[in-house]
Amino acid sequence: MIFRGLCVLNFIDKIRRYFVSSRNETCLSRVVEGKGPAKPQQPVIMTSGAKSCRKAKMRGVLCILPAPSHIYAKGFFMSENYITEQFQTFESGIRLDSGRILAPITLAYETYGTLNNEKSNAILVEHAWTGDAHLAGKRNATETKPGWWDAVVGPGRLLDTDRYFVICSNVIGSCFGSTGPTSINPKTGKRYNLTFPVVTIRDMVRAQKLLIDSLGIARLLTVMGGSMGGMQALEWATQYPDHVASAIVLATTPRPSPQAISLNAVARWAIFNDPTWRKGEYKHNPKDGLALARGIGHITFLSDESMNAKFGRRFSARDGQFDFFGQFEVERYLNYNGYNFVDRFDANSFLYLAKSLDLYDVSWGFESMAEAFSQVKAPIQFYAFSSDWLYPSYQTEEMVSCMNELGKSVEYHLITSAYGHDAFLLEHETFAPLVRDFLGRI
Repeated sequence: MIFRGLCVLNFIDKIRRYFVSSRNETCLSRVVEGKGPAKPQQPVIMTSGAKSCRKAKMRGVLCILPAPSHIYAKGFFMSENYITEQFQTFESGIRLDSGRILAPITLAYETYGTLNNEKSNAILVEHAWTGDAHLAGKRNATETKPGWWDAVVGPGRLLDTDRYFVICSNVIGSCFGSTGPTSINPKTGKRYNLTFPVVTIRDMVRAQKLLIDSLGIARLLTVMGGSMGGMQALEWATQYPDHVASAIVLATTPRPSPQAISLNAVARWAIFNDPTWRKGEYKHNPKDGLALARGIGHITFLSDESMNAKFGRRFSARDGQFDFFGQFEVERYLNYNGYNFVDRFDANSFLYLAKSLDLYDVSWGFESMAEAFSQVKAPIQFYAFSSDWLYPSYQTEEMVSCMNELGKSVEYHLITSAYGHDAFLLEHETFAPLVRDFLGRI
């Protein structure tokens, strides 16, 4: 039986190798200028049942998402049922808002679905602060979780990959493949670290425009994003009005409030005061400072209601209630989340992107918000969430009122949710029908 099983596995592997090798010539997976031939790109295996699974987890029940009855292969090349990250390098770079030239620029990105002949079905999804280009599916067998919006992207889902060509790129300044503080400065041969220039949200979108142009896409069907991703969608609508047919903006702000800036400032202090940070010249991530900074940030993504539901005032069963260092369950959660974050995100990138968030103002370079939104030609659909105290609903409503006064095509939905700022990531089912209807009218 063992011999027979090995024979079957060997036969399957031979078939896989045949199909992969036969498609190498037309592969579009990994594109790095000057880095040799591309490797075959791989499809996504999608999952379902995210809503019921999330509720089960909140009750402390182990949940396993069901396997799909199909393998999604459109736009990908078969190879072990995974997807491959892609890269584009632009030697000329861009001129930043600061006046500095950042060159060359490499952008990491992933695509899902097939671009139609007219190149009219492309949707650009923008990630938030500590996100990446890995929007859906898995890249390899070692990944325990799919991409950050896996429940939204795939055949028959909100962003239906049988219908749309979905793109997600990592922003400049980040540490997930696009040029940022962790990248090598070509002038010195060393990491940029704090010699990396300050970049704005608008700079991120300028870099994305290079990518979209390189893909031969003259006009995006929509640009969609939440939080920092929503800021990028606003920039596309105001800076490149002829190149977007619509925009979908979730849980964002026209400019961060003093409260939001203050919270980011405290998070920065946590990193600055970690002696291992060494003014950005560290060999290893300053784990204590970065974990604390993440903990501060993570609190802003939650809500009073969601924290009560998840933790209440339960004291850790591992600790005695009168132990000096004993912790509540919410403390343990923040500690666990913070130190896990250290293993996946760079401290300097965290600082640079926090600065980008704080500097954001949709009206920067214009006389007013009204002048900025006067540039918009595409309909915009806005979403705010009732328990979001980081970017509360009144900030979205300010933008909606401004666009209404200008006679622009605008749609607004206030979603009742207990999940705080992160509701756009956790409760897509609350706005999916509205987004689907909006896209159907574009």
